[in-house]
Amino acid sequence: MIDTPNLVDQYCHGVLRTELGLGTFEARLGAHLGGSAVLPAAGTTFFDTQTGFAVRRWCPPLLGLEPHCPPARYLARRRELGAAEAGRRLLRASGISTYLVDTGLPGDDLTGPAELGAAGAAEAHEIVRLEPLAEQVADTSGTVEDFLANLAEAVHGAAAGAVALASAAGVRQGLASAPEPPGPGEVRGAAGRWLAARPVGGRLTDPVLLRHLLWIAVTAGRPLQLHTGDRDPAVLAGFAAATAGLGADLVLLHAYPHHRAAAHLTGLHAHVYADLGPALVHTGARAAAVLAEVLERAPFGKLLFSSGARGLPELHVVAASAFRSALARVLGEWVMDGAWSRTDAQRVTAMIAAENAQRVYRLA
Repeated sequence: MIDTPNLVDQYCHGVLRTELGLGTFEARLGAHLGGSAVLPAAGTTFFDTQTGFAVRRWCPPLLGLEPHCPPARYLARRRELGAAEAGRRLLRASGISTYLVDTGLPGDDLTGPAELGAAGAAEAHEIVRLEPLAEQVADTSGTVEDFLANLAEAVHGAAAGAVALASAAGVRQGLASAPEPPGPGEVRGAAGRWLAARPVGGRLTDPVLLRHLLWIAVTAGRPLQLHTGDRDPAVLAGFAAATAGLGADLVLLHAYPHHRAAAHLTGLHAHVYADLGPALVHTGARAAAVLAEVLERAPFGKLLFSSGARGLPELHVVAASAFRSALARVLGEWVMDGAWSRTDAQRVTAMIAAENAQRVYRLA
């Protein structure tokens, strides 16, 4: 039997403070699955997914119900306990000892790092998302020169108080065009056009400014987390090569279904890492197969557990449970076959569960 120690959740968001009915809960479940629909199609349910089945497997016993109980019964029990108490029970049973929390999502009533840590009886640290930070700077900068100077100052200032910086649009809209840092004239021109056309609160989508923002982050002295989304992480090969030796670790987030490509990239560059959690949440009962595929390609010191959870404390539970179950199954089989020693299996488990994250984010 492989023992899994307490986990460092190296990328997540806060949980909702509000009570959730069936429709709201399903919308949150669907959002985690990557769907654009607010609700499932008529006559269907997001509980009929690998993630939905995993919620019903792992979470009801933590609230005093039998595994696999019907969704309506589970949500009734959740409302009976109240959002705060249900959240505390779920988070504290997950075995997550440290949360790294992206606070850059607007519009949701989500707990911040301190509140999430208190609910889960765990440590919590902030991840600063770059695009909202740049948009805040734009709201308070009168000229192009002010904006560019304030942007660099804001990124470095944020890095001083955060464990990591993160970008959601950088890969999709910035690095997809070119990996190199844009020149000063190109940056000033892009900033002038964007500021002139931007309404107050407008989102940063300009590819030149996104690349510029990422390259500022590379100099800030913190790990840079990159959402790969549905893009093949191979698009980052040029950026990974260009940033080698500059002192900034790159952490690839949410690479499934391109997890093999992400694993391969971690083996090519000393400063590139990849997270595991959301891929295992999405695949549920098939999580062990996905994990084994990642372990085929990635050096074991380059893999980090995360949940990617947002809004629902259940997603922290599912991620942690799927990770433990998959890792125990995969490594347990290799130990039984004699391919691995039990000592090595236990050592690798500790690395991926917490030690790699503690090293990368300088938590220990």
